[in-house]
Order: sequence, then structure tokens, then C-alpha cells
Amino acid sequence: MNKEQIRAYIKLRTALNMRPKSIFDELCTALRDQAPSYNTVVRWSKLCREGREEVEDEPRPGRPVTETTSDNIEKVLHLIDNGPYFTIDEIQVETGLSHGTTQRIISDHLKLKKITARWIPNQLTDSQRAERVRICQENLAKFNQGTWRLCDVVTGDESWFYHKQLGRKSSNAAWTASGETPPTVVRR
Repeated sequence: MNKEQIRAYIKLRTALNMRPKSIFDELCTALRDQAPSYNTVVRWSKLCREGREEVEDEPRPGRPVTETTSDNIEKVLHLIDNGPYFTIDEIQVETGLSHGTTQRIISDHLKLKKITARWIPNQLTDSQRAERVRICQENLAKFNQGTWRLCDVVTGDESWFYHKQLGRKSSNAAWTASGETPPTVVRR
């Protein structure tokens, strides 16, 4: 049952001179967890006794949300596609929308969130990755043949990486959809 149907039921039972407690008990029995609260039943019963005929909501004062249109959603999506590192404030300035509207479009309609980029020491090319895989497979084959033992492998014990943070950490955050991997940033 929707709200109007429940209110119509309360109006009918009130017209039959039933007390709000009895109406509430009937609604709880029929609707279980979908039943309105006792205070709602009392309020609507009182309104019906006072002569209210309509069961629909009355128009409420205040400005309706008119900024969340498909055109504005497209504008925000276009800006994020062209610059995933934009902040909400920068998108707000570009589109002329309010901060709350911009945030609502990004989180509710576009389902995006801001994720900080992962730091990696260097970016490998495809040929470098392929060479590392080839060397590892070669070493594994030698180990499986018995020509190598683990004690023959020499490794280093530590690596030192220095990098200078350019700008703020939040400047590396990009808008990504849920389930996507965060972007990477190469530091020298």
C-alpha cells in the first residue's frame, strides 16, 4: 500500500468512529513493518475528523530541486571525463552549479568517488615487463632442472627511494567509478 491508500483507510475508519489505536492495530496486523507510526495515524485521524478531504500531500514551501537535470549531469560528466583530477569546487566554478548540487550529481547520479593515486617508483614499459617475466621463467626452469639451488640466488637487502612530493596529496586524487583501480603516479 502506498501513503495515499493508507491515508484513505485511516479516513474511512475515522468516519466509522473508530479510535486511532484500533486503526493503528489493524494497520500493524495487515502491513507489519510497512505500517505507519502511531503518531501518523493519530495526526491523520484528527485531520479527517476536522474535515480534511484530500489524502495527497499538500504542496510544501521551499525551492524545488531544479538544478539536477540531465543537461547538468552531462556537463559534470563531460568535465570529469576531460579532467578526472578536478575538485568539486573547480567543477562548481565551471558549471555554475552549487556545491551541494555538484556533489549530489557526482555521488548519486554518476556514482563516482575520489581516490588518491597510488605511488610507484617507476613506470615499466611493456618490453621491460616482458624481459622480467622471461628472466623469472628462465630461473624457474633452472631451479626445476636441479642446476640451481636457492642458496645460489643472491639478493639485496634493501632499496632506498627518495622522492619529492609536488603539490598536495589530494591533487593526485581522481574521480573513479566503484570497482575501478586507482590511477598511478610515478615519482622520481
